[in-house]
Amino acid sequence: MSTTIFIEETIDTPRVEMDKEKGIFKISGRSLPEDAVRFYAPVKECLEEYIGNPNPSTEFIFEMDYYNSASTKQFIVMLSALEQILQKGKEIKVIWYYNKEDEVMQDKGEEIKSMTSISFELKIY
Repeated sequence: MSTTIFIEETIDTPRVEMDKEKGIFKISGRSLPEDAVRFYAPVKECLEEYIGNPNPSTEFIFEMDYYNSASTKQFIVMLSALEQILQKGKEIKVIWYYNKEDEVMQDKGEEIKSMTSISFELKIY
């Protein structure tokens, strides 16, 4: 199985970079896929495999310009699955980047932060 996944950004889908070897996962851009479940299926599959044997430290980065409610649900499903890493005694941190002038993305980050027990940091870019 590949240790990395890369999906190029389109007008409606985000850039996805997943490096299981380094334990760094990143989703950036706009997430408005017609079928969010199908679009994020390989991402969730990669994470499930990674959770079986995670690195001592894992970082999940969101750098979103905009996303729809279907994407929100997929983000929460992924973060819920990643909570299993904590149960294995490993470290995991989510970093939510947002533009300092984008209060909507800041608020959405705060909302998602409240739904997970994972260490969650909001940062301005």
